Amino acid sequence: MDIQSLFKMQKELDGFIEKERGIEGADLFQQKLLALLVEIGELANETRCFKFWSSKPASSKDTILEEFVDGVHFILSLGIIKSFDTKKFSIEVSDTQGDDPVKAFLFIYNSVNEFGKNRDLAHYDTLLQAYFSLGNTLGFTPLEVEAAYKKKNEINFRRQHEGY
Repeated sequence: MDIQSLFKMQKELDGFIEKERGIEGADLFQQKLLALLVEIGELANETRCFKFWSSKPASSKDTILEEFVDGVHFILSLGIIKSFDTKKFSIEVSDTQGDDPVKAFLFIYNSVNEFGKNRDLAHYDTLLQAYFSLGNTLGFTPLEVEAAYKKKNEINFRRQHEGY
């Protein structure tokens, strides 16, 4: 996965949105952190991995992947705010949470909170790695994630042009 190209695409989208909304230079860290937490919750909801009380199956793989890349957008955007987009990241998916998506989601929520408190490169890298590891746990390859990100990025640009 070419994470640097994703950072570049996200930076262009963020710049376009900020210019269109007249919020260039605004400190949006807290809003984007909350948006990421919301997107992670939406992703968990689509997987239904925690809904032990329900027999309803998870959403389709495509729906879950689209929700997953919504989170990628905000993780990249937060990295851009902190100027981490200039760093070289190597995505190392791991199975520290095993195949248990509930543990993976809880670890990611904790990672978001820790990054929100510390705002440093080490905590950002932990979040980035954990999130892509979750993608692996959910059955997504790096190539699928990259393609889905690019597709959703185009949709996000189109939405902005349409007054979303």
